[in-house]
Amino acid sequence: VVSPHAGFEYSGPVAGAVFSSVQIPDKFVILGPSHRAIQSRIAIMKEGDWETPLGLVKIESRLAELILNQSPLITEDEIAHLNEHSLEVQLPFIQYFKKDVSIVPICLSYHISFEELEELGKAISSGIKEFKEEVMIVASTDMSHYVEHEVAKKKDFLAIEKILNLDAKGLFDTVQHEDISMCGFQPTTSAIVASNELGAKKATLVKYQTSGDTSGNYHEVVGYAGIKIN
Repeated sequence: VVSPHAGFEYSGPVAGAVFSSVQIPDKFVILGPSHRAIQSRIAIMKEGDWETPLGLVKIESRLAELILNQSPLITEDEIAHLNEHSLEVQLPFIQYFKKDVSIVPICLSYHISFEELEELGKAISSGIKEFKEEVMIVASTDMSHYVEHEVAKKKDFLAIEKILNLDAKGLFDTVQHEDISMCGFQPTTSAIVASNELGAKKATLVKYQTSGDTSGNYHEVVGYAGIKIN
């Protein structure tokens, strides 16, 4: 799935809708962008627990190790995750449906090439195939930032169209060529690559809205899209 990561009052309805539309498994790979400078280009955690008000979530160490072993681009780096919110805000939605889950968190630097994202996507799919259990991939991203509602909607649907077509390179290129301020296009690109490698057939837009739909301020909004990939 593709799910947003803003304040719950703004993006929660979209995240809730997309997680409500799918069967929730026990294992997850969660990909998110780093909103701060990090040393690692691709930072994975393979040990420990994450905690939310709904309880502890364990890191799925065996799957993390399998993914880490697929590519030298991936670095074990706990520090990169300490002050990053984009992954952890997905957890309450998952925990609402299933308490006992485990995750592999992967945080991505902003400055990363398509070839590196493609390699990550293939590493994730290869790791999941070796893991031999059902795993859901979550790409955490908001869409356009701080533009008028109609501008956000127009630009966002250019990117959404590429996601719905499962076109990873098309998404990567469109976001840059059209100057779409989609903060998590890199994790979404890798998620599409991984999904295609795992045999995905279609993607469906579950819900789209902007922060203006909550605040009433349509002059400067952030866009949110919830998309499921089967």
